Amino acid sequence: MPVLKQHFFKLIALIQRNPGLVAIFGFASGLASFLLVERQAELARVLALVMLVSWLWLILENILRERIAQWFGFELPPPLLRYATQMIHQESLFFVLPFFFITTTWNSGQLLFSGLLASAALISIIDPLYYRWLAPKRWLFLAYHTLALFAVLLTALPIIFKLTTPQSYQLALAAAVLLSFPSLFTIITVQRWWRGLLLVGMTLAIGAGGWLARVWVPPATLWLTEVAVTSEFDNQNRAPGESIKQLSVAQLRSQGLFAYTAINAPRGLNERIYHVWRRDGGEVERIALDIHGGRKNGYRAWTHKKNFPTDAVGRWQVQVLTEAGQMIGVLRFKVVE
Repeated sequence: MPVLKQHFFKLIALIQRNPGLVAIFGFASGLASFLLVERQAELARVLALVMLVSWLWLILENILRERIAQWFGFELPPPLLRYATQMIHQESLFFVLPFFFITTTWNSGQLLFSGLLASAALISIIDPLYYRWLAPKRWLFLAYHTLALFAVLLTALPIIFKLTTPQSYQLALAAAVLLSFPSLFTIITVQRWWRGLLLVGMTLAIGAGGWLARVWVPPATLWLTEVAVTSEFDNQNRAPGESIKQLSVAQLRSQGLFAYTAINAPRGLNERIYHVWRRDGGEVERIALDIHGGRKNGYRAWTHKKNFPTDAVGRWQVQVLTEAGQMIGVLRFKVVE
């Protein structure tokens, strides 16, 4: 046991002398996780499980400290716990960032969520911000913790349990709402009955707001690998013709249009998506498609639209959405006279 304690204190001393090592390790392991996830789904499950177990340890930190002191006869030093917490935040945020960055539709509201995650990751590697500004504010630190866990669950659940995007979002949101309760409890002290009702009401409001804001959250494990809006399609080889950015009404009515999307998804995942055809912002038609994960270049799905409104001139979009309404991507073209 003395040898173990000696190694712990050596680790603390090393981190204190080289605090940048934690940030470098977090970034490198997060980037490596993304690259390995692309190549080997089984290893992705292991990595995601390690992340979830580390989060469970963080949530039960005080209980585990007491048990370790009771079972092994020594208490974990606070500096070690602080650096471990920071490293978990770095690992988590840099693990999910590549997934969200590649799935974000940047000219949409998803920019806000991905930007928030990037800011949180930046804070985790800047010690003055993390220790002097974030950590002392208990409610803010818990909110930060909840955001990181929410992002990790959105990424890990489809990989580990093959849950659909709506199922993953619902479970991740439920966990985030549950963890937001302690944060709100530090702001609203329950001394009177109406304060208790306010606490419950605010918790439910966070859950409702999170569900309504789902259209701004990228689907972390689904992204487009190939897209095309085309008038020709090779059905035998499942290959689209040349992509079109602009066409006339006459061309549109004589040939119709194909919207082709190849969607990368985790192996074994079965998901329903929608091609939503829009003209000048208004929905014209919504077509359901079922995709299956595991193909390296993405699952190929397409819709063929022949019936267009009388006045088809305008700016068109084909939005690729999950069942929960999260945008995977968007295809654009213009119809002219």
